[in-house]
Amino acid sequence: MSAILALSIFVVAFFFIATEKADKVKVVLVAAGLMTVLGLTPGEEVFSSGHAGIDWNVIFLLLGMMIIVGVIKQTGLFDYLAIWAAKRSRGRPYRLMAMLMAITAVASPFLDNVTTIMLVAPVTVMVCGRLRIPAQPYLIAEVLASNIGGAATLIGDPPNIIIGSRAGLTFNDFLVHMAPAVVAIFGVFVLLTYPLFRRSFHYNADHVAKVMALQERRAITDPALLARSMTVLAGVVTAFALHSVLHLAPSIIALVGAGVMLLVCRVELGDVLREVEWPTLVFFAGLFVMVAGLVHTGMMETIGRATIDLFGDNYFAAATSLLFGSSVLGAFFDNIPYVATMAPVVEELAAAAPDASTGQALWWAFAFGADFGGNGTAVAASANVVALGIAARTGNPISFWQFTRYGIVVTLGSTALAWVYVWLRYF
Repeated sequence: MSAILALSIFVVAFFFIATEKADKVKVVLVAAGLMTVLGLTPGEEVFSSGHAGIDWNVIFLLLGMMIIVGVIKQTGLFDYLAIWAAKRSRGRPYRLMAMLMAITAVASPFLDNVTTIMLVAPVTVMVCGRLRIPAQPYLIAEVLASNIGGAATLIGDPPNIIIGSRAGLTFNDFLVHMAPAVVAIFGVFVLLTYPLFRRSFHYNADHVAKVMALQERRAITDPALLARSMTVLAGVVTAFALHSVLHLAPSIIALVGAGVMLLVCRVELGDVLREVEWPTLVFFAGLFVMVAGLVHTGMMETIGRATIDLFGDNYFAAATSLLFGSSVLGAFFDNIPYVATMAPVVEELAAAAPDASTGQALWWAFAFGADFGGNGTAVAASANVVALGIAARTGNPISFWQFTRYGIVVTLGSTALAWVYVWLRYF
C-alpha cells in the first residue's frame, strides 16, 4: 500500500512538472514533504542518507562549481570564448552547434557532465546573443552531447561511479568497453542534430559581420583575475581526474576549489553568490526526497526485479531488458538514485551468470541504459536540470516538453545503437 501511495505522489508531481501547471520547485517541495510526513521516506534519514534522502554530494558539487563559474564570469572569459566560437564557425548555425557539442562531448568524460555544462552553457548563451539566434536548441544539443560523452569513462557520469564501485570496474574497463560505442554513437548524434534542429538554424549576415569584426581579446576585462582563476580551475579539474586516487569525493574537491577561488581572487562574495542557481539546488533536494520515497517503499526494486525475472536464464534477454528498461526508468526517476537502487539487483544477476564475460555484459548494458536514459526527459539527469536552470536565468527558458521531445528521440536512437554494440560484442 505504501509503495502505491509513494508512486501516486510521484506521478502527480511529475504531471505538474511536465505540464508546467505549477512552479517545479514548489511541486517537489510539496511532494517531498508529503513523502516524509506520510512516512514513505524515513524522516530521520532525509538529511543524513543519500540513499534515503538528499544526496549532498551532488548538491555540494553543484554549489562549488556554481561559485567557481561565478568568479570566472567576472573575468570576461565567457564573452571571449563566445566571440572566438562565433568567428571560428563564421556564424554558420550547424557548424557552431557541432563545434559546441564536440567541446562538450570531449570534456564530459574527464569532468563530470554537470561541471561541463556549467562551463559551456554560459559561453553558448553569449555566442547566441552575439549572433542574435535562439540559444535553446544549442543548450539542448549540448546537454544531450554531455550525457552521451560522459558515458565513456568511470568519472564522466555519476551513475558510472556507482556502477564501477559496485561491480569492481576500473577507469580502464570503462575506456575499453564503453568508449568505442560512445564515440560511434556521438558521431551519429552529430549527424542527427541537423534534421532535428534545422528549423532553428538562422543565419543573419549583418550580425555575423559585426561579430567577425570584434577583437575577442578585448573581452577579457581582468587578465590578473583570469590568470588566478584559471590556475585554480586547472587544479580542480586535475583533482577531479584523480579523485579515485586522492580518495576525495567530487563534492569536496568542488567546495575546496570554490573556497580557494574566493580566497585568491579577492572578489566580492555577494556578487558571486548572486550567480548561484539556488532554485536548482532546492529542486534537486526535493527531487531526491521524492525518489527516496519510491526506494524506501520498495517500488523501484519491485519494478526492476519484475522486469528482469521475466527472462529467467536468458542472459541476452536480461541484458536487453536492463538496457532498455534502465533507459526508460532512468528517464523518469533521475538516473543517480535509480542506479543506486538497481545496482544490487544487477550484482545478484551478474553473480548467477554462467561466466564472467556474461556477467560483465549485464553491467555494461545497465550502464548504457542508465547513462543514455538521462537524456529522456528534462529531469532525468543532473546536467539537464542545471542547463534548464541556466537557460531560465539568462532569459532563454526551455520548457519540459521542448527538451523532452528531442531527448526521447536521442535516447531511443542511442539505446538502440548500444543494444547492437552489446549484442555484437558480448553475445
